Amino acid sequence: MPPARNRRHAPNRRPGGPRRTGRPQDLVRRTAFDVIRAVDTRDAYANLLLPKRLHERALTGRDAALATELTYGTLRGRGTYDAILALCSDRELRRIDAPLLDVLRLGAHQILATRIPPHAAVGTAVELARSVAGPGQAKFANAVLRKVATRDMDAWLEIVAPAGADPTTRLSIAHSHPKWIVSALRDAVGPGEIGELLAADNARPRVTLVARPGRAALQELYEAGAEPAPYSPYAAVLPEGDPAGIGAVREGRAAVQDEASQMVALALAEAPLDGRDARWADLCAGPGGKAGLLSALATQRDARLLAADVQPHRAGLVRRAVDARAGVVAADGTAPAWRPGVFDRVMVDAPCTGLGALRRRPESRWRRGPEAVAELGDLQRGLLTAALESVRPGGVVAYVTCSPHLAETRVVVDDVLRKREDVERLDAPAVLTSLSADLTGLGDGPYAQFWPHRHGTDAMFLALLRRT
Repeated sequence: MPPARNRRHAPNRRPGGPRRTGRPQDLVRRTAFDVIRAVDTRDAYANLLLPKRLHERALTGRDAALATELTYGTLRGRGTYDAILALCSDRELRRIDAPLLDVLRLGAHQILATRIPPHAAVGTAVELARSVAGPGQAKFANAVLRKVATRDMDAWLEIVAPAGADPTTRLSIAHSHPKWIVSALRDAVGPGEIGELLAADNARPRVTLVARPGRAALQELYEAGAEPAPYSPYAAVLPEGDPAGIGAVREGRAAVQDEASQMVALALAEAPLDGRDARWADLCAGPGGKAGLLSALATQRDARLLAADVQPHRAGLVRRAVDARAGVVAADGTAPAWRPGVFDRVMVDAPCTGLGALRRRPESRWRRGPEAVAELGDLQRGLLTAALESVRPGGVVAYVTCSPHLAETRVVVDDVLRKREDVERLDAPAVLTSLSADLTGLGDGPYAQFWPHRHGTDAMFLALLRRT
């Protein structure tokens, strides 16, 4: 369900009403609205656009925190809020102009999931509606949001997602996920944990950093305010603050990287192979998170990483992440230009639906339908096939997706390996637990699956495959 009421992001208030900041009262909400509109109309990513808007409008401290909460909370809770707004409006939602509907969603989030007093939440949303849609629409917004404010979230959920409803529909509305995603995630995690998983998708993710080995030390991150992380030997958690304020991050010696992303890269680096260990490759390296860690590890072993991405601008981002010893090329990983069997270790971080990163990219749940899984399937199979051709006998391939969808994970691997007799599945959970004894709940093998509700990470999938 949408985020619970959050004291940290409640604005300061004087007894007479909302505090004055020396800038227009609605600038915080207007910033959240502008980002939400850009997500809807330009397929913008909130995590990339919001920091730019905060900087441009000089929003800092509590104002920035509130704008962040309103943006992400509204995007996460859209499905729930739409169900409630549909009952409070005398118009079908599809007949409400898109900008006005986004104002209503933003208002519903303020009313139902923050500590902003309902009268203030309604008032600020109505003023925003007036500025983007005109006086007449402001009256409509006022009427709808006053109805929303007649109940709290728990009371509304009893109406829009009652206990006796179809389970998929109830979970979809209560946790604000499209029904096809609820079904896919339940198939992957099982019916007993689906509620916990959906709730974890709606929790604000912590910021995890990586100290790239040989380039930065964890102590440097700790001195900047970070804290130890549970699994990766190179990870630290930043409880608050801007990662860009840390020198090692600004200089590219450290970076923001989910801990599961770090662990699957480490697993490839540590998986047992036969023979030499000098040439590594990352076939889908952009924007460079895993490649940055792999290149640092390779350099420490006197190995060399070749990082490839089909899009030149993403290859450019990779160049900023890897060290000088690594090579970076703009190349199609499904049709590699290099000789077969030239690499010892190969990473395939395959393009996917991103269902494992809904905590960090809440808008992505509304962008794609189930057809996206089928559309990506051929690409995923092509990349894995090319990776297996690129690795030498005795070498190892890591197939990784930031999605737990069965059709993007084990089904892809099984389909590709069904046509080959020269590949051995390694025990991925065993390799991961050899790196961190605290890791549990990854599955029975040979594949490994991280989960937000079990591990506090993205839902990253890993298969380790060795050519024979």
